[in-house]
Amino acid sequence: MNTRYIDLINQTFDFPQEEFNLQGDNLLFHQVDLVKIIKQYGTPLKFTYPPQISNNIQRAKQWFANAMQNVGYKGNYHYCYCTKSSHFKFVIDEVLENNVHIETSSTFDINIVEYLKKEGKITDCTFVLCNGFKREQYVTNIARLINNGHHNCIPIIDNYEELPLLINEINTKFKVGIRIASEEEPKFEFYTSRLGIGYKNIVRFYNELIKDNSQVELKMLHFFINTGIRDTAYYWNELLKCLKVYINLKKICPTLDSLNIGGGFPIKNSLAFDFDYQYLIEEIVNQIQTACSEANIDVPDIFTEFGSFTVGESGGMIYEVLYQKQQNDREKWNMINSSFITTLTDSWAINKRFVMLPINRWNDSYERVLLGGLTCDSDDYYNSEQHINAIYLPKYNEGKPLYIGFFNTGAYQETLGGYGGLQHCLIPAPKHIIIDKDENGNITTQLFRPQQTNTDFLKILGYEVDNEKSATNYNTVKTSHY
Repeated sequence: MNTRYIDLINQTFDFPQEEFNLQGDNLLFHQVDLVKIIKQYGTPLKFTYPPQISNNIQRAKQWFANAMQNVGYKGNYHYCYCTKSSHFKFVIDEVLENNVHIETSSTFDINIVEYLKKEGKITDCTFVLCNGFKREQYVTNIARLINNGHHNCIPIIDNYEELPLLINEINTKFKVGIRIASEEEPKFEFYTSRLGIGYKNIVRFYNELIKDNSQVELKMLHFFINTGIRDTAYYWNELLKCLKVYINLKKICPTLDSLNIGGGFPIKNSLAFDFDYQYLIEEIVNQIQTACSEANIDVPDIFTEFGSFTVGESGGMIYEVLYQKQQNDREKWNMINSSFITTLTDSWAINKRFVMLPINRWNDSYERVLLGGLTCDSDDYYNSEQHINAIYLPKYNEGKPLYIGFFNTGAYQETLGGYGGLQHCLIPAPKHIIIDKDENGNITTQLFRPQQTNTDFLKILGYEVDNEKSATNYNTVKTSHY
């Protein structure tokens, strides 16, 4: 009988896959031996694998290059990284190795941009697209960046009051974009996005506030829908509505030359994941070209703002199963040594599914289980996989440790979970390591942050702490080669 875990996977999926393989009983992730990582650093453990960031950026750039060549598209493509998906310096450093641009969403993003400029990571030629609702300090920071010569900083206008505020603080000519308030799918609780300006009002907004203002140049129309880029009738309908607005604007605004189609590419959430990125990109490019050709206008440069797609597949979490609880005749709870609520926020907030696989014991027999976290919250569990509505793992054995990994968790989980701050039930944030490659292609590991300590929590909560006895050194760096 085929009762081993590896048999279950082979019967259900095509395996091995590009990023997942086996070495004996153990799982490899991009040829990284995760059991070695566990032996060195322990669990729970958060990791980031930066080479996958560059890999995805280069894939997307090639897809757009292929699509534009295939349809004879005359415009350019610009890849922008959506910084809110992960602001970590080591992430953005890896992103910027790929000759890309930056999209911001709030005040302190501009401080990061200025830091990166001082380091020489970006220049005045780098596009900085400023999205989001712009409060006073955000406007001031954008103005400072433009006044200091960064003329490729483009505020994307979200509401009617932002442009006058920007004009008041910027002392030179500057470029802007306008965000379309897209209409949402019928399943949403609201009909129109709270972000941006309505389709029917954009041309009037341009005529009244931009057309006769010599200080402001409209360069970009921004389009994004919450469900992201999908091959659905809803997406194509919204894209065509956006193109009609672009065409109407272009006929009266010669400086308009760019269309930003936002982000929203899906990432792998199951071994069964299948998405034809190349087809979808070519169809988008073709739709834009066809609409512009029929209207007898030049095609726009295309901008994207990929966040999760850029960084999501670079991250992972590893836990150990501490104990198994048989709560009734059908339900077995495998208790992990951390919390889903604090480390995989989206798993309970929006029922997001990640790729979940055991790290070891693939040749052992398997069983159906539920996974529970350590907090006393009833929502601290992970109970289903998208493909089978159940979790199957190697059988719990008190004498044989079982480690499980959640993969493609690199976007948003740290910031949504309050990285470095208080955690639910004071469960400490796990240590965070960076798994990279040196110039010779050898795997290296570096401790980015140790696990939170009681000192960290007590300081945040206002308790007096003896720093000499229990201070945590967050600058500790440990590098290993193997």
